[in-house]
Amino acid sequence: MTALTRQSRPGQARGAVLIVALLITALIALALGSYLTLNLGTARLARQSYQQSASFHLAEAGAEEAVWSFNQANAHNPAAWTGWTVQQAAAWCKFSGFDFGGNTTGTIKVYVDNASPAGADKPTVVAMAVVEAPGTPPTTKMVSVTLARRSYFATGIVARNSISFSGLNTSVDSWNSNPSNDPAAAAVPYSAAVRHDGGSVATLAVQNSAVLVNQASVWGSVATGGAAPAVGTNGSIRGASTPAGVQIDPARVTTDFTADLPLITAPVDGTPIASVGATLGTLGQATKWRCPSISLNGSKTLTILGDVTLVLTASTGSALDITGNASLIVPAGSSLTVYVEGDCKIAGNGLANANQRPGTCQIWGTSTSAAGQSIEVAGNGALKTVIYAPNADVKVNGNGDIMGALVANTVTFTGNASFHYDESLANSGGNTPFGISRWRELTTAEDRTRWQGVFSGW
Repeated sequence: MTALTRQSRPGQARGAVLIVALLITALIALALGSYLTLNLGTARLARQSYQQSASFHLAEAGAEEAVWSFNQANAHNPAAWTGWTVQQAAAWCKFSGFDFGGNTTGTIKVYVDNASPAGADKPTVVAMAVVEAPGTPPTTKMVSVTLARRSYFATGIVARNSISFSGLNTSVDSWNSNPSNDPAAAAVPYSAAVRHDGGSVATLAVQNSAVLVNQASVWGSVATGGAAPAVGTNGSIRGASTPAGVQIDPARVTTDFTADLPLITAPVDGTPIASVGATLGTLGQATKWRCPSISLNGSKTLTILGDVTLVLTASTGSALDITGNASLIVPAGSSLTVYVEGDCKIAGNGLANANQRPGTCQIWGTSTSAAGQSIEVAGNGALKTVIYAPNADVKVNGNGDIMGALVANTVTFTGNASFHYDESLANSGGNTPFGISRWRELTTAEDRTRWQGVFSGW
C-alpha cells in the first residue's frame, strides 16, 4: 500500500507572502512617519532656536543704537536723535525691515527713559525685538540696559606706551577721597589709615620694557598689553591678599590690557586775556578764560578764585611754566581746569591745591601729535591733581606725594615720589561718553509687564 503525499496549494503560499509584505510595509510606513515627524519637530525647534537667537541679537542691536545716540548727543551732534520721537525726557524709536530669509522678518522697538541726562544720571534703555515667520509663533526678546558715564580715570596710571619707575623708594597705592560717592560729603584726605591696595598701573604697550617697575613697590596691580612687567630685586607687586614672602603676586599681574584713550578738544569759548595777574576768576562763580601762555617765576603767585576753566592757546613751546619759588594756588572751595596743547613745566612751589580731592585740579593735554607734548612735574611737596594727556610724555621728578591719576603717552618717575590713586575718580564722569553699567535680559512676566505699556501704540 502506497502512502499519499499532501501538497500545499499555491494560493496559500502566495497569501502568506502577501501578509508578510503588508506587515513589512506597515512597519516601514510607521518608521517613515516617525522619522518625518521627528524631522519636522527638529526643523521646528531649529527654526524657533534661530528666531530666539535672531531676536536676542536684534534687541542688543537696538540697545546699541540708543548708546550711539547718547554719545553723539554728548559730542554735540545735532543729528544724534534723528528718527526718534522725543517727548519731555523720554525718547523712543522703531527699527524695521530686517529680513532673515524664508519670509522671516524682525522689528525692534527701543525706549529711553531719559534722553537728556544731567550730571551723574543713569538713563535706562529697554529694547524689545520681535522675529516672525510663517507657521511659527512670534519670538520676542527684551533687554534692559543701564548707562553711566565712563571715567577717564578708572586706573591710577595709564600710558599708551611705557611706564618707568627709576627711584629706589617709589611707591604706588590708593585711597578713596569720597567713599560715599556723594559730592556733598566731606573729602577724606590720604593717610596710612585709609590706604588701599588699588594702586593700578597699566599700559597698552606690548614690548618687554612696557612697564619697568624696577625697585618700586606697587600696592595694587600692574597690567600690560602683552609682556610681563620688569621688577627689580627690591621691587614688588602685592596687595592685602598676597601671601607673605611673595614679591610678585601673579593674581595682580595681567597682560591683556586694552583701553581707548580718545583725544580731548579744548573749549572754543572763554574771555580772551593777554596775561594773568595775581588772581584769576571770581569767588562763587564759574568763569572761562583764554590766554596764550602762563609763566610764573621768582616768587610770583597766581591764585584761582571760584570754578576756573583756563584754555592755554599756545600750540608749540612752553604754555605753562612755573619755576623758582613761584606757585599756582587753588584754595579750598575753588577749582581749576586747564586745557593745554603746548608743553608744561611745574617746578618750584608748583601747583598747590588746598582741596583734598584731586579732581578739583585738572590738566587736559590737547596735543593731536603722538609724543607731541611734554609735561614735567617736579617738587617735594604734595601735588593733588589729575592729568589726562594721551599724547604727552609725563615726567615726575622729586620725592613728594602725588595724589590723583595720570593718563599719558609715557610716564616716567625719576625720584622717590609716592603715587596715591584716588579711587573716587573712577566714578567721575564729567562730560565723558556713556557706557553700559548694567545689562540684563527681561525674562519674567513681572519684568516684561513693567515695560509693555511703553511699547504699545507705535
